Amino acid sequence: MNAAASVQTGTWTSHNPEETFDAGRRVGESLAGGEVLLLSGTLGAGKTVFTKGLAAGLGLDPAEVSSPSFTLVNRHAEGRLVLYHLDLYRLAEGPASAHAVELDELLSDERAVIVIEWAERMGRYRLPPTTWRVHIEGDGEDPRRINITRAADSES
Repeated sequence: MNAAASVQTGTWTSHNPEETFDAGRRVGESLAGGEVLLLSGTLGAGKTVFTKGLAAGLGLDPAEVSSPSFTLVNRHAEGRLVLYHLDLYRLAEGPASAHAVELDELLSDERAVIVIEWAERMGRYRLPPTTWRVHIEGDGEDPRRINITRAADSES
């Protein structure tokens, strides 16, 4: 499968956490390994709920997925692909944040999917062409707007 074409791009509206989870699950089901997903959105927007759904789509137990705010990297290897779930929220901005979580080493695992919350903290860190941006807008009880684009397409 061509990883460069595996993630459907577009914008979806989620009216509740279950729909956000389902959006993540659909993405997870389409992944072949080698993909990087850069998640952005405010605190409470649903980045971790989306990641739990993505994990379910990879055959992982979503109950085992939690935000790695303090551990920085959580590895889940019980599914059809390995999931590395990173959270850069507590790290300084710039490429040093990517080095702090040993991102180069994680990127070398072709049987893995890497999800990075607060990825904007990496600045212009070079990522592979199989990278997508997932931006989730909304908070509280408001509907969420989930926008998925190829990272290369959103660079200027």
